[in-house]
Amino acid sequence: MFVSDQWKDYEILDTSSGEKLERFGAYRLIRPDPQIIWDTQRDPALWNREIAARYERSSSGGGHWEINHLPKSWQIGYRDLVFQLKPMNFKHTGIFPEQAVNWDYCRGRIESAGRPVSVLNLFAYTGAASVACAKAGASVCHVDASRGMVDWAKENARANGLSDAPIRYIVDDCKKFVEREIRRGRRYDAIIMDPPSYGRGPSGEIWKLEESLCGFLRLCTQVLCDEPLFVLLNSYTTGLSPKVMEYLCGVSFEERFGGRCRAGELGLPVTKTGKILPCGATVIWER
Repeated sequence: MFVSDQWKDYEILDTSSGEKLERFGAYRLIRPDPQIIWDTQRDPALWNREIAARYERSSSGGGHWEINHLPKSWQIGYRDLVFQLKPMNFKHTGIFPEQAVNWDYCRGRIESAGRPVSVLNLFAYTGAASVACAKAGASVCHVDASRGMVDWAKENARANGLSDAPIRYIVDDCKKFVEREIRRGRRYDAIIMDPPSYGRGPSGEIWKLEESLCGFLRLCTQVLCDEPLFVLLNSYTTGLSPKVMEYLCGVSFEERFGGRCRAGELGLPVTKTGKILPCGATVIWER
């Protein structure tokens, strides 16, 4: 398991009955999590104390935030990185704290490469990985189909003093963009990708992970340089196990470049119990 246990500004305080109690900087939030199927006793002094906001699921699908004293936006830090947060639809805040262990991995590989490194960040969301890679000295191509998420990524870059960093922002369907980069002869030293279970591109392109991922990974082998550093694939799709992801990456990247894959669940520690809450999966291919 890959555990993100170096946070100061974030923690899961407790989990119970389908919900997690979290602290994002100075603010405590309660959000649903379908993996929390245990019904443990809640300490009222913990769960009822100064809750800034709670995301309530609707019986008809979706949900809404019940805001007490949460600002429209605020910042938290991880090591020397800063991220802008906002309450969003579908319970999100603009950051996935469990990914911190992956940011650390990417920075370490880039800083130890001994050469200029170019990173392609696909399905790049609000740009936490882009910021981490740019901080390590890489040039980054940040691609997401949502203009709003790309604008948010620019906010995060500015907050980290990276307004003039070599980050190229692209609003596009990731598959179409990779195909164009291959035709243009552009190559990258590393790829990060966090594909959704289901999505639509800006021109209505449909993405279904189980149907699209294998072909997409093979396509991505063609946009890597001859001696790439790493590929990092994240998934939050229920049923797509780390070992399945490892196999997919193995038949794509190991067959072409050698190296090896390693996969595992992502996790975050729970302060009250000392246990680890699983939060998705990652596979890393590296030479």
